[in-house]
Amino acid sequence: MGFVKFADKCPNCGLDFSAFNVGDGPVVFLTLGIGALVTAMALWVEFTFQPGLLIHILLWVPITLALVVVMLRFSKGLLLALEYRNKAREGRIKDS
Repeated sequence: MGFVKFADKCPNCGLDFSAFNVGDGPVVFLTLGIGALVTAMALWVEFTFQPGLLIHILLWVPITLALVVVMLRFSKGLLLALEYRNKAREGRIKDS
């Protein structure tokens, strides 16, 4: 089990996490949200302090990576909880 990976089952209740498919959903939202946030902050820093390109690279690359890694675990857990609560499953055709 890694930092951004789920265990196979919940150690408390035994819920099987492999039945849920969070896929790349959280990554898309994190890319859009964190990308917009970092872009806005980088523009503010540029217009306020006017640092060089190297300063921008040294500042924003680690901040972006840290935000994505920290938020990925939280957002994957949130999506899994929403799938469980809403009984979300793969798309299927209703029998007539």
